[in-house]
Amino acid sequence: MTSEASLPIDPTEPDTRRHPFLEALGERVRNLRSRQGMTRRAVALAAEVSERHLANLEYGTGNVSVLVLLQVANALQCSLAELLGDVTTRSPEWLLIRELLGQRSEADLRRARLQLVDLLGEGGNAQERQNRIALIGLRGAGKTALGQRLADDMGFPFIELSREIEQFAGCQISEIHNLYGANAYRRYERRALEEAIQIYPEVVIATPGGLVSDSANFNLLLSHCTTVWLQADATDHMGRVAAQGDMRPMAASREAMEDLKRILEGRAAFYSKADMAINTSGRTEDQAFEALRTSVRQHLGRPA
Repeated sequence: MTSEASLPIDPTEPDTRRHPFLEALGERVRNLRSRQGMTRRAVALAAEVSERHLANLEYGTGNVSVLVLLQVANALQCSLAELLGDVTTRSPEWLLIRELLGQRSEADLRRARLQLVDLLGEGGNAQERQNRIALIGLRGAGKTALGQRLADDMGFPFIELSREIEQFAGCQISEIHNLYGANAYRRYERRALEEAIQIYPEVVIATPGGLVSDSANFNLLLSHCTTVWLQADATDHMGRVAAQGDMRPMAASREAMEDLKRILEGRAAFYSKADMAINTSGRTEDQAFEALRTSVRQHLGRPA
């Protein structure tokens, strides 16, 4: 297959073939792909379509069949309705709720979501939520190193959710994906998260970078934990992962940095739902830890 970079497509060029619906559809495909952290080549392989066909779909330059759209939706682990842009037409209540929420700001939507969590009994014990600290962000942000130090400082247990997922599955995460697929991985991820919430009223959890890609698992995390987004720029993410001697999963391709930037862009809106954000770029580990420790203790009303 041709590499993503070599495809002769320029989205800035005027193209009379573009229809507004196809342009919007292409943008949703790109956004969903970024959220899942998948390259165009990976989605094309999973959907069993050519990379060029997928590129045309993403830039709104080609018409596609419903079957191809279904294959792409399956590859992106979303419903065809979500890909087409309308999941709120299933009932009159959905339509009425959509009308109420349609023009609201992000702040209003956040308040509505939190009230729904309380109304529907999806939230956890408030004190336990406060004392479960979950670190979110991409690999290389410092979740493991800073999380362990924060747990020691707070006197809490520390767990890496990725290791718990592997315990449930009985194999490494890469093998879960290879043997059973992404949907099975998300099920193991949910089981590990549910068990951590059930067992630990006080804990620091380092979460997998892609957890925010699954709305059900992310909702569970937000409802039962105080969340902290450990931010870093793309260069620092890549450099830290490489320094650990682990070039998976992105650095095996020459488009690694662009892939990483797209993943960051696709997930940033979800990471930003965290209760706090700490930027670790331009800081030593000690400096980043002190910033994290101070923010968490202030948030929990503990002396610094």
